[in-house]
Amino acid sequence: MEKDRLMAFSDGVIAVIITIMVLELKAPREASLEALEEAAPVFLSYVLSFVYVAIYWNNHHHLFAMVQRVNGTVMWANLHLLFWLSLIPFTTSWLGEHPSAPIPAAIYGLSLFMPAVAWLVLKVTLVREESGENARLASVLGSDFKGKISPLLYLAAIALAFVSTWIADAIFVFVALLWLMPDRRIEKAVQRG
Repeated sequence: MEKDRLMAFSDGVIAVIITIMVLELKAPREASLEALEEAAPVFLSYVLSFVYVAIYWNNHHHLFAMVQRVNGTVMWANLHLLFWLSLIPFTTSWLGEHPSAPIPAAIYGLSLFMPAVAWLVLKVTLVREESGENARLASVLGSDFKGKISPLLYLAAIALAFVSTWIADAIFVFVALLWLMPDRRIEKAVQRG
């Protein structure tokens, strides 16, 4: 199978996820700085979630640039990732409405943890399914420090949300910063052909 349909479908799902998140943003009812300040947690949770979804979209394109074709196993692994990403708008909204509550922060962490696990599953599936051709992908991915440390950091943030939501939020931001730059190894490998 060609990968173009999988990528087009993934792009569409991610566009819908971002659209749902932005539709949750409501303008303040009053025209005052205080009203804008009250809306800040909702806006900031949207910004963080937008960055996360954008990171997945960007890295998804980089990853699939290394893949020649897909099969049913890869499509299911990709759908697994998209399912978990599709829950981010719900947890984003809940976190934005209750920024200092531990349970929404922990559930938001879970909504970041599960796509991270699904991302690892997708990469392992791609490496396994493309065998000979994908020896190149396996060598480019290397040890994947960021991919392995991120779920552990999310688990720490989930637990720490019950100690301090600020610590959990800081971990969420830190992991996003880790992933802002696409994997240069994949970019170089794609450019080499």
